[in-house]
Amino acid sequence: MLVLDVAQTRAALPWDGLVRALGEMFAKGCVMPVRHHHDVEVPGEADATLLIMPAWQPGAYIGVKMVSVFPGNQTRALPAIHGSYLLSSAKTGELLAILDGGELTARRTAAASALAARHLAREDAGRLLMVGTGRLSANVIEAHASVRPIRDVAIWGRDPKKAEATAKELDLKGVAVSVAMDLEAAAREADIVSCATLSSEPLIRGDWLKPGAHLDLIGAFKPSMRESDDRAAARASIFVDTRDGALSEGGDIVQPLRAGVITEASIRADLFELARGTHPGRTTPDEITLFKSVGAALEDLAGAVLAFEAYRGKA
Repeated sequence: MLVLDVAQTRAALPWDGLVRALGEMFAKGCVMPVRHHHDVEVPGEADATLLIMPAWQPGAYIGVKMVSVFPGNQTRALPAIHGSYLLSSAKTGELLAILDGGELTARRTAAASALAARHLAREDAGRLLMVGTGRLSANVIEAHASVRPIRDVAIWGRDPKKAEATAKELDLKGVAVSVAMDLEAAAREADIVSCATLSSEPLIRGDWLKPGAHLDLIGAFKPSMRESDDRAAARASIFVDTRDGALSEGGDIVQPLRAGVITEASIRADLFELARGTHPGRTTPDEITLFKSVGAALEDLAGAVLAFEAYRGKA
């Protein structure tokens, strides 16, 4: 049995290969039951979340991820996300590998946004605003830079020191990286605005988005959470990773729906349709696009299989 730690999991999931693997898995599909989503009480703090996500390809691989999200870890200088992924044979049930679930989640989440950006962001998108300074942020920036000609990155966080720390993590040749002190000004200039936060209130206003902008919403994974306002949903062409997930869990979709700002028909396509070419994605240079992801077990399975086969090939 293969056991991959954080560094080994990261090394086995290069951006180009991972984005391609996700695209192929969305195009082919797999069996993906509804995931378990539980609130876990943490005395004296915000509730944590326990996620259990199974998926399988009949006759090939079966996987399950258990992830915990503890918002209170921000005060302890600890990652909010911890987890493990178990990959087994779908022929025999034999356990094949255990991967670091936090690293797998961070990289596949960023890769899903990059896959969406490949269909939705302008081909000449060069300015990226990263809203958020958590574990996902550096991954998201690197992933976007693998599919679009990013030359300027601004990072905004509630704590500028954390934004500076995230900037120092990056190693992108030919890319200027800065800390954004004025969120509105940075958003108005950005070709891609990517948000990965645990915010319960809108951070990005729809009126800030310039023609041709792409808004990438990764955080706000509960109906009570959101990173953008109703105006953003009203102005944009909306796309999601999975319709069922976005319509039930993503506050950036659920809340405008409840307010009557948009309808379910406002969602143009999901990643299945984009990957299969049944929807063209962006259709005009000035179109404002919005992508909302809440995560899918399919993405974990694609990443785990890629990592396992990479290490098996070295054996």
